[in-house]
Amino acid sequence: MRKILLPLLMASTLISPALLAADFSESIKQAMQSENRSDNEKKRDRNRRPVETLKFFGIKDDMKVLEIVPGGGWYTKLLAPALRDNGQLYLSLGTKRLKESLLNKKPFDKVKLVGSEEYEFKDLDFKVTDLDAVLTFRNYHNFDENERVSTNEAAFNALKPGGKLIIIDHSAVIGSGTKHSQDLHRIDASYVKSELQSKGFTLVKESNLLVNKNDNRMISPFKPEIRRKTDRFIHIFQK
Repeated sequence: MRKILLPLLMASTLISPALLAADFSESIKQAMQSENRSDNEKKRDRNRRPVETLKFFGIKDDMKVLEIVPGGGWYTKLLAPALRDNGQLYLSLGTKRLKESLLNKKPFDKVKLVGSEEYEFKDLDFKVTDLDAVLTFRNYHNFDENERVSTNEAAFNALKPGGKLIIIDHSAVIGSGTKHSQDLHRIDASYVKSELQSKGFTLVKESNLLVNKNDNRMISPFKPEIRRKTDRFIHIFQK
């Protein structure tokens, strides 16, 4: 019996990561169809590609994940249900809106708020030290230098060894640094790489999943002709 069980156990161990990834993707697909999401939110699925994006991140249902500046909760509404039973979703910075409108009902009732509920970056502390991932979507360009320093340090301290800091943002022209962060709401992907690497992170993965070659990177994401179709970079950094 022992000789039979051992190969079965080994096979189960080898395939379990793939099964977990598949299960998480199915959970995201279910959350995408939820009545908690508006029709406008569902319309954005085509360009934001959440299933493929979160799969590329390597997020699994038993992880501890922090989302920074969740905005109106587009990703929160997908992550919270998928992580609710086995993992944990945390939110920080600009969370007051969601606290009052969303987090008081299932399946969002187990989401935890850490750090500032407003946009207070000074002495930022997420009050956790074992996160698997810190995520921020189209926010990094909004931070000034001091805010980026504070956020990156707080993320580094909150992540466990091997944990990931994942950034998606609107691409600016390479070489422009932060020049267009305020007027065009974009940031240079190469600048983000160098900045995070200087803070002790290692770039481990990047993707062209959200690339749009028809975007010249010199127009605001809010302009009708490019809205929700901008060229975006995905960087995964590791502690």
